[in-house]
Amino acid sequence: MTEHALLFPCQQDTLVGVLSMPDVPTNTGVVIVVGGPQYRVGSHRQFVLLARTLAAAGYAVLRFDYQGMGDSSGPAGDFLTASPGIRAAMDSLQSRVPQVERIVLWGLCDAASAALLYVQETNDKRVAGLCLLNPWVRSEASLARTQVKHYYTQRLMQREFWAKLVSGQVALGALKGLAHNVRLSRTKVASASAHTRPFQQRMAVAWMNFGGSILLLLSGNDYTAKEFLEYAGTDAAWSKAFQHAHLERHDLPGVDHTFSNPDSQQHVEQITLHWIKISSSL
Repeated sequence: MTEHALLFPCQQDTLVGVLSMPDVPTNTGVVIVVGGPQYRVGSHRQFVLLARTLAAAGYAVLRFDYQGMGDSSGPAGDFLTASPGIRAAMDSLQSRVPQVERIVLWGLCDAASAALLYVQETNDKRVAGLCLLNPWVRSEASLARTQVKHYYTQRLMQREFWAKLVSGQVALGALKGLAHNVRLSRTKVASASAHTRPFQQRMAVAWMNFGGSILLLLSGNDYTAKEFLEYAGTDAAWSKAFQHAHLERHDLPGVDHTFSNPDSQQHVEQITLHWIKISSSL
């Protein structure tokens, strides 16, 4: 495989990407969607290593910088405004690699959310698969539910906590924070029209209506993953998400948010590669 720096247009701006190109590409390509305030390399070079692994197996991979991020021009946005960049990257991938007919969107955290929102907004038939790692569904209520269940509940079971409470080392503000989170955790998401519903529910619509394959990877040592499970378990729009006909789910115990351990990073690469091979044959 070889790598090529690309410049391609997106609205009035120019985006920068790197194409990992196999000697003989298959008809399936991958666009790595970047999440958070980072650029196309990824945390601990995660996107570089992933792209090279997939390209060595025959899949053309494009990783790129959003508008206003990394080396791309334009005003900085976030995952809610990422759709034009994703479309531009897909167009660029196909123009450079005409063999590519179907595309997998790969995203971690709010990049996974951006991929789902792109599908919901565009219904782009080129998207054949979604690889979603620790999807971002953050709201005040969902964060509060996660903290109450996975942090405060554990703290209340610890002898150290009660010892500090009795001795006055636990501040009154901490107890008020617990009470505030309990109230927030009971907040219900109001129903809304298709145009005004929260982004989390629009993600659910895309998920449920998507006809391609979905790969879901959840880190065991990650509050974002826990928050996603809490949200999917309490919001009606997500009630049948895990019954999707073409869903493959992997729960990875003890793994952090960005799979920073080399073993876990390589495990993710192999899971992704195997899933693309299987889903490409469907």
